[in-house]
Amino acid sequence: MVSQPAPRFVAYHRVSTARQGRSGLGLEAQEEAVRVHTATVGGTILEAFTEVESGKRRDRPELAKALAAAKRRKAVLIVAKLDRLARNVAFLSALMESGVDFVACDNPHASRLTIHILAAVAEDEARRISERTKAALAARKARGLPLGNPANLTPGNSPAPQMNKTKAQADAERMRPVVESILGDTSVAVESVRGLCRELKERGYVTASGSDWHPTSTSRLLVRLGLEMPSTRNY
Repeated sequence: MVSQPAPRFVAYHRVSTARQGRSGLGLEAQEEAVRVHTATVGGTILEAFTEVESGKRRDRPELAKALAAAKRRKAVLIVAKLDRLARNVAFLSALMESGVDFVACDNPHASRLTIHILAAVAEDEARRISERTKAALAARKARGLPLGNPANLTPGNSPAPQMNKTKAQADAERMRPVVESILGDTSVAVESVRGLCRELKERGYVTASGSDWHPTSTSRLLVRLGLEMPSTRNY
């Protein structure tokens, strides 16, 4: 029997600039998952790349480097958790276009077909989010409501306070299913306002005005919905 060569891996880690919670998505947790899988299959990690992302940054230079290294060295791209990256259209597209083989420690049997399916789902979700956002903005415009931040309006142009309050509550209620789903998702384990803010942005959701979520706007959203973060609840 001809022995198979030991697997060769190029690791790709992805972290946020925001403080990581106890969800197992921190850099150390990812590195440990990759080390364990590599040792289990008797492989070797040739190189490792870490992407530090922020809400304003859309390019992923470290991913490009990791894919190039894996292709050049005829290695397999290894990631700790596929479920998180499965929502990232840019990652899935780059992976498919590169032709590089990959393995995810939390789903080692995922195939290229799996990635195609995940990419299609993520792309469709992004399209629907975009359509809902455009429809919401068009509806605001039709009602004569401002499309930007109401705080930037002059007093003479500002809508009545009660109208603002009613509209803000309606916008918040539209986000209720999304927020409750995230807070109840044990695989994500969001435990802070910043964590919820990050999760909303990573899933492609924006505010009613089309802006990215920030801790302040996320906190206001929770107040309007009467929801609390799991870590602040009294049991």
